[in-house]
Amino acid sequence: MRFHLFVLLAVLSANSAEEDEDFDFSAYSPPGPYFDKEFSRNVTALVGKTASLTCRVRNAGNRTISWVRHRDIHLLTVGRDTYTSDQRFQALHKPHTDEWTLQIRYPQDRDSGVYECQISTTPPIGHFVHLIVVEPNTTIMGAPEMYINRGSTINLTCIVEHSPEPPANIMWMHNNLEINYDSPRGGVSVITEKGDVTVSYLLIQRAKPADSGRYSCSPSNAIAQEITVHVLNGK
Repeated sequence: MRFHLFVLLAVLSANSAEEDEDFDFSAYSPPGPYFDKEFSRNVTALVGKTASLTCRVRNAGNRTISWVRHRDIHLLTVGRDTYTSDQRFQALHKPHTDEWTLQIRYPQDRDSGVYECQISTTPPIGHFVHLIVVEPNTTIMGAPEMYINRGSTINLTCIVEHSPEPPANIMWMHNNLEINYDSPRGGVSVITEKGDVTVSYLLIQRAKPADSGRYSCSPSNAIAQEITVHVLNGK
């Protein structure tokens, strides 16, 4: 009985050794670095407002992460070091995290384009991030001048376009003074509809000559625009 058990164990051991020789251990090596593309998204930024382009690199190990501007194939950063004389560019990285950020201060329209987050593998692998720098546009319908009869309703419409997010607030002014919607005059109201295109309506009922003058619409994230209103004495 013991002899048969010894033979069985010997056979099993031999088969196991043959299987070990045929086993492909490389298939089970730790995965290499890769980009979390769901996190590393394209960026829309406002002119003059700091833009942050971030890529998330998994399993980077001891590899170096760089940022390259594709417009002129210019190496901007390597690790946390900056390789450009343009001091608006800076590399940001918190130790023990997967996130690598290219920060651009005071971005301008010319900074729009493709930037590549690159891992120092052989050959290097990269992920493209598109930056769009926009300048919101403000328009007042009917500008630069509007004529309206006394007793009518003044309806001023201010439109804010090309903004990555709606303005936090829109201020209406009359002759350089902020309009008071609770003033004794009464009949003054504003309606603002925020969205991809934000529209603000200033309504002044029972217009009179004192309502004439310069009105300005000033969004919190865009340049103000003006319109001059003339209230006529005719019916």
